[in-house]
Amino acid sequence: MIELNNVKKIYKMGDTSVAALGGVSLSIADGEFTAIIGPSGSGKSTLMNILGCLDTPDEGTYFLDGVDMTQVNEKNLSRIRSRKIGFIFQQFNLLQKLSALENVELPMVYQGVPAKERRQRALESLERVGLAERVHHKPKELSGGQQQRVAIARAFAARPSIILADEPTGNLDSKSGKEVMVILHELHKAGNTIVLITHDSKVAGEASRRVRIADGQITSDERDGGAA
Repeated sequence: MIELNNVKKIYKMGDTSVAALGGVSLSIADGEFTAIIGPSGSGKSTLMNILGCLDTPDEGTYFLDGVDMTQVNEKNLSRIRSRKIGFIFQQFNLLQKLSALENVELPMVYQGVPAKERRQRALESLERVGLAERVHHKPKELSGGQQQRVAIARAFAARPSIILADEPTGNLDSKSGKEVMVILHELHKAGNTIVLITHDSKVAGEASRRVRIADGQITSDERDGGAA
């Protein structure tokens, strides 16, 4: 499903060039639960942006479902993002004026899903994350853990190929964080491919595969049962 080959990303800071990614090669199969772990400045956020088609490499190739994303124009990248990738962010990224139900429906609006179908899928997704009684509440009326559950429902209601979770427990208390991880495990068991970005070794340990990154390079790749 995901194939990165010698991906490099360099940022210019005045007269200085900083290599955020220094030649990363990585394959993630359909249905895997992979954690990408590294400290701040390691390159993991840059890697997530490339995986999510939010940014493009300066060198190398990125194949998603057999298509080289480095050869796709911005219009088509946007279409691929909306159809193939579900995002879960640390900051939730919910629209404050919309209800939980409307927030979950929004990506499906961009997909062109008919109104009746997207309403049904949104309701089913919110019920799946335990928020059936909160569908008409706005984000400010929900706890942090509940807002993150709305964000998770929004991600998988659109039926993406991949769910990218960027520090999904980072702003939550331990109880809410555990609840979020339970939901991610349920999504994985249902067949979803999950890529979890984190700095937390304990959170990364929830995944069946752990890819460590430092200074823009992959330093280790371990699966449950042994190294990759």
